[in-house]
Amino acid sequence: MANFRKRESGLWQATVRMTGYPSQSKTFERKIDAEIWARKIEADIDRGIYQNSSDAEKTTLSDLIDRFKNEYAPFHYRKREDEKESWRYQLARLDSLLGKYSLVAIDQKVVGVYRDLRLAGNKQTKMPAVSNSTVRKEIFMLSKLMKFAQIECGIMLPRGNPVDNVRKPSEGKGRERRLTKEEFARLETEIKKSRNKLLYPAFQFAIETAARQNEILSLTWEHVNLDRKFALLKDTKNGEERAAPLSSKAIEVLNALPKPPGKLNPSDRPFPMDRTCLLSVFRYASQRAKIQDFTWHDLRHEAMSRLSEKSDFSILELASISGHKTLQMLKKYTHLQAEKLAEKMG
Repeated sequence: MANFRKRESGLWQATVRMTGYPSQSKTFERKIDAEIWARKIEADIDRGIYQNSSDAEKTTLSDLIDRFKNEYAPFHYRKREDEKESWRYQLARLDSLLGKYSLVAIDQKVVGVYRDLRLAGNKQTKMPAVSNSTVRKEIFMLSKLMKFAQIECGIMLPRGNPVDNVRKPSEGKGRERRLTKEEFARLETEIKKSRNKLLYPAFQFAIETAARQNEILSLTWEHVNLDRKFALLKDTKNGEERAAPLSSKAIEVLNALPKPPGKLNPSDRPFPMDRTCLLSVFRYASQRAKIQDFTWHDLRHEAMSRLSEKSDFSILELASISGHKTLQMLKKYTHLQAEKLAEKMG
């Protein structure tokens, strides 16, 4: 049954107690509103459709993000020493714009406004517009947070996951930037001139293996097997280690690298530099070579394109080399093999 109490502040507090259910209470400015709320709670309980949303009302998205970082992320996401993982940036952006909202207040409209704001940007707050891909990732992260609230935290969301029925930005084509022969020659020349003597070997290794930047930098001698021509990559994007085949050129690069004096420690790295240093010296070399709109990550696309053009690798073999989890992500390389397929067809 429900009872109502007028507090010293003049507000009305309604409390509903029914056998088998936790007591519920809420404060209103008018008694009539308190009575309407209490009658609805009692009616929902009688009909067997009552859902307790008090936790969703008390929990802000910022609170949920803190729990997610401590209870979920350490077991499901790759962590880097510099803490510059993409998932941290996604959480930080959601926290900055929606952190003060209670979970019950985040509905489809709020998510839609967030989507449009991120796509358009805001000149007044100097927030730049971002790509469709970035917004998609942030919205999917919000969806993951809501599922975490429901499944792991036991928080009932009265409208379910608000992201489910929100239109997501189109995925877009993705980057397909490649270097012309002239650009590659200029870039290679400037990289060779770099005072960082590890930049050129890392550049060559990236072109030969299509390995990601973090996979190259975290590689240890312990996991390099030159006799069997593979390197075991532990710190991969999808969290699953893989054996990357080493071409003759890649082996030549590794053999030419300077090694620490004395006995080699298994944890010693062929490329002992951090991410910031690598990207900085690469960016500087690109500027000197007058190369525009080309990032270190584009070397991976360059490497995969070269493999597709000059070799008879199947898509499954390319996936094994690159570590892509889905063949869909490799579709952009199939057109490069069309001429070879035509020759096979006769």
